[in-house]
Amino acid sequence: MFYDPMKGDHGLPHNPYQACVVPRPIGWISSLNKKGIVNLAPFSQFNTLGAPFVMFSAGSHEVEGRPKDSVKNIEETGEFVCNMATHDLRDSVLLTGQIIDSEVDEMQAAGLTPAPSKTVKPPRVSEAPIHLECKHEDTIILSGNVFGTNTYLVIGRVSGVHISDHVIDKDGRVDLQKIKPLARLGYNDYAVVERVFEIAAHAQLPGPTKERLATEASNRDR
Repeated sequence: MFYDPMKGDHGLPHNPYQACVVPRPIGWISSLNKKGIVNLAPFSQFNTLGAPFVMFSAGSHEVEGRPKDSVKNIEETGEFVCNMATHDLRDSVLLTGQIIDSEVDEMQAAGLTPAPSKTVKPPRVSEAPIHLECKHEDTIILSGNVFGTNTYLVIGRVSGVHISDHVIDKDGRVDLQKIKPLARLGYNDYAVVERVFEIAAHAQLPGPTKERLATEASNRDR
């Protein structure tokens, strides 16, 4: 099948777009407004841009068409924290995504414990195993087709990283199977990292394949 995502002419009962780029890590973003009230919200359009930068994108406020509270807070205060969302914390992650009142401390409302940060003012989620403290670098606005559909791409410069000691294994590596990071799929579906395998970056090619590639290269040079 083929469809134009701007027209949405896929002919399916549910939009397949988000299911085409998976799995997506979840940035559980904590920030403060000017009054010092904590905002905590999950964003599945989240990733690293290579050390020391991270990014997340947020749509517009569903009712008012303005930037969401996380974006507004970050642009006003210049700081935020990315807390790792895990399978054990999934209920809290979902709950913080449903609160829309900017006067509500979402970390407190979700029964989570704030932990002080070292380089920024917004608190960390103590229950999360990894935190990236960030300084606001830039916001890029991607225009939508109609009012209230803008996308705000927020870029942060990581100023500090916290990793809980209990998730570092005996080889000094972050144990993702112990953490069980939560990831977003399409529709209302989620995934959890429970199985990890390694592919050696500099593995030797099998003999026949190596020979075939050498022959093809030689033929191209003639």
